[in-house]
Amino acid sequence: MAQQVSNQEVKVPSIGGKPGGRGANRFASTVKAKNTKDTLIRVLKIYMRWGKTIFLAMILTVFSSAISVAIPYFIGRTFNTFQIQTRTVGTEILINLLLIIGALHIANWLISYINGMIMLRVSQKLVYALRTEFFQKMQRLPLNFYDTRSHGDTMSRITNDIDSISSTIAQTTTQLISSVLTLGGSLVVMIKLNIPLTLVILLCVPLVALLSRTIASQSRAYFSAQQRSLGSLNGVIEENILGLKMVKAFGKQEDVLKEFEKINEMLYESSKRAQVWSGYMMPLLNVINNFVFAGIAIVGGVLTIGYGVTVGTVVSFMSYSKQFAFPLNAIAGMFNTIQSALAGAERVFEILDLKEEPTDIEDAIDMKYPKGDVTFENVCFSYDKHTPVLKNVSFRAKAGEIVALVGETGAGKTTIVNLLTRFYDVDSGKILIDGKPITTLKRSSLRKCFSVVLQDTCLFTGTIMDNIRYSQKNATDEEVIKAAQIARAHDFINKLPKGYHTMVSGVSDNLSQGQRQLISIARAVLCDSPILILDEATSSVDTKTEKDIQHALLGLMKNRTSFLVAHRLSTIRDADHIMVIGDGQIIESGNHESLMKEERQYYRMVMSQIGM
Repeated sequence: MAQQVSNQEVKVPSIGGKPGGRGANRFASTVKAKNTKDTLIRVLKIYMRWGKTIFLAMILTVFSSAISVAIPYFIGRTFNTFQIQTRTVGTEILINLLLIIGALHIANWLISYINGMIMLRVSQKLVYALRTEFFQKMQRLPLNFYDTRSHGDTMSRITNDIDSISSTIAQTTTQLISSVLTLGGSLVVMIKLNIPLTLVILLCVPLVALLSRTIASQSRAYFSAQQRSLGSLNGVIEENILGLKMVKAFGKQEDVLKEFEKINEMLYESSKRAQVWSGYMMPLLNVINNFVFAGIAIVGGVLTIGYGVTVGTVVSFMSYSKQFAFPLNAIAGMFNTIQSALAGAERVFEILDLKEEPTDIEDAIDMKYPKGDVTFENVCFSYDKHTPVLKNVSFRAKAGEIVALVGETGAGKTTIVNLLTRFYDVDSGKILIDGKPITTLKRSSLRKCFSVVLQDTCLFTGTIMDNIRYSQKNATDEEVIKAAQIARAHDFINKLPKGYHTMVSGVSDNLSQGQRQLISIARAVLCDSPILILDEATSSVDTKTEKDIQHALLGLMKNRTSFLVAHRLSTIRDADHIMVIGDGQIIESGNHESLMKEERQYYRMVMSQIGM
């Protein structure tokens, strides 16, 4: 017996200060900027899962950096083959040096190509691992997370933010390592060649450091704001696509446009400022590079004329001045992606660090052959831990009984169902199934006890056959068709062009809401669990179809404990027990006849429905 849940986004009442719905609290996901250093270290720790491949890449990077350091040295030596005084050229040495320089360039290109391919593979593996961990985390997060977060923002984190990490790693990892090695190697060679010229080149280091620090401090906040605004924008787009009919029905297009423009403007401003600040880097670095190059030319000329320094040495230093600044330029060029990736990583890690749904206790047991006896003992619950939704609720539903929960919207009816299925845990009290507290049962075992049909139906992308089989993946086609016949869905499915093989999805409108609900009921029929939960399961069907479903459900509910959350009298009057919920408490309990005799709230509800 497999669990059947027709909609993962369980609707909860707004009483108790807990908003529900897709667009709830769209800006609740605003990220507090974490320590950049800690975020970077955490990314590197994930990165080092592929340590052997990284080690190979580092070895290749060492060779590449050594070649980069050697090339300017050999270029300088080629100039020294020209003897100005004697107007002669060491042709053989020159040709050998040119061949060496050519071979070094080819080798450097080949190593860089191989290294780039290796790092691209690693970066994609990292993205794969991060996305997998993120999605797995989503399955373990409590339902409250989805009820208070914008779905668009969550989607942005698993797509845009992780992509930004990927692009940064692919572009920067080997470049950063190569830059450090090239800087160190170039410095060693330059010191051996000429110390005064080395000091001239080193003038760029404090200038570049000051420039980078200034721009980093200004742009980091804007890059973080850019990622947050992008998540908020995705949230607006997602909820307005899903609710487009409602937007048009109420003529709210202008209001939606204004809201979109407001958030889009925030994204534009943060992106513009982030790019402007980071855009200062390259032009200012070029100024520093040209300044150092000019200094080498001037000082080199003086040393050549007055102190016997060879022209080749000065030429080498001119090459080293560009090469020494190149790693710094590369880091500056990667500055945009580094800042964006760190901001994205902070948002990804924020979700990964959230408190998960409590795990099963160490000695949790499997529920074998459940009968369906349900007991609530002094159950108290609140969504925000401040405003109580249920207050000392106690009742017992014996195996096979039909229990109806009625009351005003927000009274706590659906909350009772949420607690029974352990979508939420009680604040105090106990819930027992067959005398066993549900907290002592494994969640997977507990939820196999339920067949659930919720008011908000949910279909997944696939065929109708696949959607009904969702609750029992090993069910045969014949069993699926039989379940559809019981749910009164078989006739309309057969009239579709492809019958049970018609493609549907969670957001398409090729089926009416009533038809979607019939499919959801068929899914619950196929589940065949001992406890049946119907949360306004017939609210979207017409009167005739409702009667057909009720006849089918009467057979389905035999020998099963059934909980009906409904407002319609026709749905609940035959229940064994009817509990009237009000202000988080059971204010009346009994069958239809006994409650009508008392002439209290249930009586008034019935009279209002029949127009008396």
